[in-house]
Amino acid sequence: MSDASARVADSTGNWVDTRAPQWARPYLRLSRFDRPIGSWLLLMPCWWSAALASGMAHDVRGLPLTIVLFFIGAFAMRGAGCAWNDITDRDLDDKVERTRSRPLPAGHITVKQALAFLVALALVGFVVLLQFNRFAVMTGIASLLVVAIYPFMKRVTWWPQVFLGLAFSWGALMGFAVTFGRIDVTALVLYAGSIAWVIGYDTIYAHQDAEDDALIGVKSTARLFGAHTHQALILFYGVAVMLIGVALASGDARWPAWLGLAAFAAHLAWQIMRLRIDDPELCLRLFKSNKYAGLLLFAGLLADAAMRAQLS
Repeated sequence: MSDASARVADSTGNWVDTRAPQWARPYLRLSRFDRPIGSWLLLMPCWWSAALASGMAHDVRGLPLTIVLFFIGAFAMRGAGCAWNDITDRDLDDKVERTRSRPLPAGHITVKQALAFLVALALVGFVVLLQFNRFAVMTGIASLLVVAIYPFMKRVTWWPQVFLGLAFSWGALMGFAVTFGRIDVTALVLYAGSIAWVIGYDTIYAHQDAEDDALIGVKSTARLFGAHTHQALILFYGVAVMLIGVALASGDARWPAWLGLAAFAAHLAWQIMRLRIDDPELCLRLFKSNKYAGLLLFAGLLADAAMRAQLS
């Protein structure tokens, strides 16, 4: 089998195709290390909460290490989550044009090999988790229940994006668990705001597969909203901005955080204006751009935390 034939249809010409050892390529593709946007999106709520909690504590001394550990943990656990998703979805991925060339449906690795790699990545995530306090460790472990059930939701509900939001927004709780050893109202509101954000951007993403999903009976908010997607995005992105704003107010955030939220909101508005649901390539670009939306908000929260620590 040639390396070219092992490539994933919607991710070619990346560092895995050109630089990674050939034996490692199916595993790197399985865990999406060839397209790390999902890891960045999983990371953003982690960084938001770490920065906001540090600002509330008026202490940023532990923030650099927390940022690094969250980065490692997000990439490891997103890789493990993708492996689990592909194991459970291998029968469906074989029927979708964009996903049938993934390592499992294409036969480049076995289910046992995928499970072994999943366990290895999960162990990396667990080692990261052990660097925090006991409450944070238990909070992190609790997320596994949502991660485990998410791949099955597209079979039973039109709202699988809600369950993705529950999983991908868990980091909004982790920063508070690490900093304070508890989860308070501010953390829960930030979590809810992040869930609304995830529903919005994953609806955009799901429009790439809407036609194939309809043929094989897979449900999604993209199919549910259809031609009303723009209105739905106004609702969910609007709720995201509002709830994150409530979290900032609850956390006594200063002007840099509000400036970051304004930039975040402007980026989401730009996505809605640009979106054409019948253009899969544009949908993918807009979905990926949420990394920058998240970083804009994080930059504001980080500046806010530094300001509050300096003034304390």
